[in-house]
Amino acid sequence: MLHDSSEGNRSFHYGFLSQQPLASATLGIETVKLGHSTEVPRNVNMESLQSGYLFPEISMRESEHIRKHPDARLIRLGIGDTTQPIPDIITSAMAEHAFALSTVKGYKGYGAEQGNMALRTAIADKFYKDMGIEGDEIFISDGAQSDISRLQMLLGSNVTVAVQDPSFPAYIDTSVIVGQAGKFLKETGKYRNIVYMNCRPENNFFPDLSTTSRTDIIFFCSPNNPTGHAATWQQLKKLVEFAKANGSIIVYDSAYAAYITDPSPRSIYEIPGAREVAIEISSFSKFAGFTGVRLGWTVVPEELRYSNGYPVIKDFNRIVCTCFNGASNIVQAGGLACLSPDGFQALRTVIDYYKENAKIIVDAFQSLGLKVNGGKNAPYVWVQFPGSSSWDVFAEILEKTHILTIPGSGFGPGGNEHIRVSAFGHREYISEACRRLKNFL
Repeated sequence: MLHDSSEGNRSFHYGFLSQQPLASATLGIETVKLGHSTEVPRNVNMESLQSGYLFPEISMRESEHIRKHPDARLIRLGIGDTTQPIPDIITSAMAEHAFALSTVKGYKGYGAEQGNMALRTAIADKFYKDMGIEGDEIFISDGAQSDISRLQMLLGSNVTVAVQDPSFPAYIDTSVIVGQAGKFLKETGKYRNIVYMNCRPENNFFPDLSTTSRTDIIFFCSPNNPTGHAATWQQLKKLVEFAKANGSIIVYDSAYAAYITDPSPRSIYEIPGAREVAIEISSFSKFAGFTGVRLGWTVVPEELRYSNGYPVIKDFNRIVCTCFNGASNIVQAGGLACLSPDGFQALRTVIDYYKENAKIIVDAFQSLGLKVNGGKNAPYVWVQFPGSSSWDVFAEILEKTHILTIPGSGFGPGGNEHIRVSAFGHREYISEACRRLKNFL
């Protein structure tokens, strides 16, 4: 939803134009009679979703811009899609497995719904060593976003939910779909039954838990998408203690943990007591370039229990077995190659490339006197434009520089006045984008 920020712009002169949202962004709930209609009512929860999902909305605006400017050289620094090739050692492992399927000896059909135990064990050894996580507590999936939806199915519609604000939009949208969110309040841009935990620069991107209402579920992402902030050990210790005191479950998203270079925890399970209160989801997408290959995992510790003492892992196993036939065995072979010593080293080189991109972007915006966060422990740069609507900033940058970013308010009302800039790009495009931004701003 766009907001008029002309009053703020008078005191902060970047000249950003006001832009009305495109038609698909402003469509309300409309009934259009086109031919035959069934007698099946629409899911009322789907009716409660606001506008389109953020990233398809960005893609639609990108297509519209290309239609208007067919000769422009568009630079995409918006949607966080990786661009560097997957190292040969990993693709070779997938190709070898694929070719083996054409032989009697190498053919394999269904695998375990929970995933290849060799891969589950390798993930435990690589990412959870000395944290008490075992391979049979890890469930292999087709990506973290899919697992968010499966967890929502597990949790049901009767739980209460808290999210960081701003945060990855799938947490809120899936909460709406399963019926947890309640009515959307246009005056605040929030859903009535969701607790929005303010995570902005002024509070070091960590909520004031002393004023945060108790909820059943707490969605928490670190390093955070979109702000790029990695929570400190002390911050996560407070979060775990808060969850334990309130009898809550943390759903912890660590999809960007491989980008952490300072002492910030890479897993919630580095914090004592987290096994009793936390589920962790993660992914090969952003550290291995598997955005189109699709592979992720979810950790559900044996100690995590419902209020009646029943183990959560047993219900999640049932959800997985009912709704999922397991990740591709070809892709899982690639996952194993990623975690081999040579494969992981090759991936570190790719991660370092993206992190250098992020540094270039941070330096460019800081040289313009803008307040910049992120870019250190994550591939995202979070840039503030005080007094300006994030959708207006997004639209003006796209129109004047042909650079695609993401408006911060797409991640929640707490993201307004910001844009998110992705470091997933080829170096020459990153450098060219910075040159254009300097000329424009």
